[in-house]
Amino acid sequence: MAEETVTRALHDGVALLTLHRPQAKNAFNAAQWDALRTALDETRENEAVAAVVVTGAGSAFSAGQDLKELGGLDGGSGAAFPRFMQALVRFDKPLLAAINGVGVGIGATLPLHCDVVYMAESARLRFPFASLGLVPEAASSLLLQLAIGPRRAAEIFFTAEWIDAQAALELGLVSRVLPDAELLDATLGRAADIAANPVGALRAIKRTLLASRAPAVQAALDCEMEGMKAQVGTPEQIEAIQAFFEKRPPNFRKLRPST
Repeated sequence: MAEETVTRALHDGVALLTLHRPQAKNAFNAAQWDALRTALDETRENEAVAAVVVTGAGSAFSAGQDLKELGGLDGGSGAAFPRFMQALVRFDKPLLAAINGVGVGIGATLPLHCDVVYMAESARLRFPFASLGLVPEAASSLLLQLAIGPRRAAEIFFTAEWIDAQAALELGLVSRVLPDAELLDATLGRAADIAANPVGALRAIKRTLLASRAPAVQAALDCEMEGMKAQVGTPEQIEAIQAFFEKRPPNFRKLRPST
């Protein structure tokens, strides 16, 4: 039986989409990229859905791309990641995130596309791209700058450091920080408040929010994809992946020319 990588629940106009690969900390493989894309498209078209909440199963929101399957990241494996991104950027209903645990890679960049983001006190975020020898993804090269300013965004990208919940709140990356046990109920409650409004008006508002940035988001996606293709397979990216699987810090200095 195929793994159900995204589970769905619908109550009173609110759809709950749960990333469901808890054994892999909800890291994305091709099946999960496709499952979340399909879920977004179907909830977008479902007239019974007024708002959508995304969260993770188990102790993590998402550990990012499953490094055992890099094909979805660089456009291979059926181009699962680019297809998912097109569904995400065209999603025109209120989208909320309940960050219940670690959010790495897409676990940190997906919330940049969400309209309301609540985060558990114990959760942490990381934009790990420099440490993986890669470039940002999911238009985060644009959206992180818009959210927190270019200098703070550059520091976060260049250092690939962890961001705890309080720091995420102070930066403006999240709307609220909540006790772990209260996170999901609070997010669903806020989604229910939103869903009490007419769906037509909600979609019209969301479209106005998306319209002004849409060309820039697409340009960022195109630039990131070119950068990703150029970086995948380079010595530094190979060293990063080998270090990950060997459970050791990467040594990028050994790849630099001696002085």
